Amino acid sequence: MITNAEWISSPIDIGEVCPIFSKDIKVSKPIQKAELSISATGVYEARMNDKRVGDFILAPGLTSYKSRLQYQTYDVTDMLENENTLRICLGKGWYRGRISAGDKVINETDGAVIAELIITYNDGSAESVITDNSWSVRTSRILFSDFYDGETYDASAECKFIGTADINTSISKSSLILQEGENVTEHEKIKPISMFITAKGEKVIDFGQNIAGYVALDLTANKGDKIVISHAEVLDSNGNFYNENYRSAKSRLEYVCCNGHQTYKPFFTYFGFRYIRLDECPRDIGIDCFTAIVIYSDMKRTGYIETGSKKVNKLFENTLWSQRDNFIDIPTDCPQRDERMGWLGDAQVFAKTASYNYNTKKFFGKWLGDLRAEQRENGSVPDTVPNFWLLSRSSTAWGDAMTIIPWQMYLMYGDKKDIEVNFDAMKRWVDFMTNDSLDQYLWTCVDDSHKMWRKHYGDWLALDAPSGSYRGITPDNFIASAFYAYSTEILIKAGKIIGKDMLEYEELHKNIVSTFKKTFTEYSTQTECVLALYFNLTDNKAETARQLNDMIVSNGNKLQTGFVGTPYLLYALSENGYAQTAYSLLLQEEYPSWLYEVNHGATTIWEHWDGIRDDGTFWSTDMNSYNHYAYGSVVDWLYSVAAGIKPVEEKAGFKEVIIAPVPDKRLGSINVSFDTSYGTIKSAWHYEGDKICYEITTPVKATIIIDGEKHIVENGSYIFK
Repeated sequence: MITNAEWISSPIDIGEVCPIFSKDIKVSKPIQKAELSISATGVYEARMNDKRVGDFILAPGLTSYKSRLQYQTYDVTDMLENENTLRICLGKGWYRGRISAGDKVINETDGAVIAELIITYNDGSAESVITDNSWSVRTSRILFSDFYDGETYDASAECKFIGTADINTSISKSSLILQEGENVTEHEKIKPISMFITAKGEKVIDFGQNIAGYVALDLTANKGDKIVISHAEVLDSNGNFYNENYRSAKSRLEYVCCNGHQTYKPFFTYFGFRYIRLDECPRDIGIDCFTAIVIYSDMKRTGYIETGSKKVNKLFENTLWSQRDNFIDIPTDCPQRDERMGWLGDAQVFAKTASYNYNTKKFFGKWLGDLRAEQRENGSVPDTVPNFWLLSRSSTAWGDAMTIIPWQMYLMYGDKKDIEVNFDAMKRWVDFMTNDSLDQYLWTCVDDSHKMWRKHYGDWLALDAPSGSYRGITPDNFIASAFYAYSTEILIKAGKIIGKDMLEYEELHKNIVSTFKKTFTEYSTQTECVLALYFNLTDNKAETARQLNDMIVSNGNKLQTGFVGTPYLLYALSENGYAQTAYSLLLQEEYPSWLYEVNHGATTIWEHWDGIRDDGTFWSTDMNSYNHYAYGSVVDWLYSVAAGIKPVEEKAGFKEVIIAPVPDKRLGSINVSFDTSYGTIKSAWHYEGDKICYEITTPVKATIIIDGEKHIVENGSYIFK
């Protein structure tokens, strides 16, 4: 807890240089325990006696800063000596960097740190060391650092004393909260697979994997030598370095060398990249001088999939990578361009997949706290959280993250608190839709289809979009009313779980569904059929499923759906008698398809189905990320349908489980394991000629469904043929 410390800032304006705040600390008697708590309006790195405190990269993390600013508490007992120096270096980070600037910078305060060291001695006495105006301030060797634009570091620069710290009274301590999320830490370290000269004569290094993180340098050089690095995800059709899709993000690293052997890695920035271009470097620099370091929130891996298809296995691996690269304290859309925002639509469609792959309870729990903090008085929520861009709109399918993600957390982890802490916000979101509509029991709005950025995003990036548009042709009012029904249904279930009287909302849901069915009597797009089926909004599921199947088959077993329809597409088919068509979509290799990306060398999930065309050209420059997890949401279908592992709503958190695998000979086999708090669930099947062998392991009571036949079993391993 930080109670007595003051916020402190640099006494003078030092421009882009990152300041270092330092304090000498003497210890004169044996220590029982020493705890250091720190926060910052920016990002910080603390060192005690020149040893790093903790492993949190980019602490204190990203939150809705106006009401929630995390602090970390570290046990530094073993780091203290008789004579000590505590140093805290401060970067702009999310709080004050370009990422937080739209038309207006929303965090205008000077950079500041706050810290409190509490030392408890063996004799029972204690003392505290707090940030105040006795701390000294120096310049650092970090001359510039920003998430979008990169970092400049001069290893030979002098760290100059510039005075003692100023007390910063413009910042309140009332928003400080103990850290709720996972630490962002370093993970995989990747060596380059090649260094080459492009057709343009540029020196490029390929790490073989699109990642989020940074490059570490290890070299011997002379004072004044420079290494200047640009970052990219892909090469163009001629094999040249290409990063126009980064838009205005410079993504540039500049390191000025000192004499002799030296190492360096960025302090306060990260990049999305597979390739680096050496814009400037010593002539004799070698490939072994470079290592790519991956950073992401330190979540526990829980899900594993291996199939009989190498390409599907690669799709799964790509999905894992896109999750890692975009789960950097918040669920971002992409890690490379001038965006990296917590888009609600992307997060809600991927939450189920994410929570099979990794334990996301703490990760999403913290982000939902920010979502609640950003919820407006009328119950609406912005499209990005934290709302750095100050977006005033509230779109269907994006705002529904307020109901969908808490419910998904409850299903996966069985903790009623996930519902209890979010229930009021969930209810307010449903009430907002009720009050915002032009028509009772639907969510409708004025037709502003002539506007590019209208109220809703629609079926974003759907392939039935008119030329030049990002939006599919499925009507906004159809999508909004469908999600209105879905969120209301979720709210009712959630309320009943925690003992709420939901009669009012049950009546509301009944009227929404009835009105929807009367209003939307015909479906003309794949997404319309998908939502009507998955949200139970059609009286004739068989006919709607047949129509959806015919649309796909007549289109060459190809989808046309976007961000709204794709996550539910395979479910709408497999749950209504068309599992074979669902598999045809999964295994499709021609554009548009998941495996089209794999065949074009993807190592992560793309934002666009045709991010790279067959002729090697690109879809666009302004919105063409190659590390965008949304379409990786297909992976939860592999877990819950292909392998058949599903939670039981009444026994959530996999206290009991349904295992109902749906095989297909074209996939050949599947072997899935999923770690729960009760143990590991395994579901595997493979073909032996025309027969199928199922191998199931459950740590809890399970309903195993094989070819429509139910088997109620206790924990154990089972084989069915």
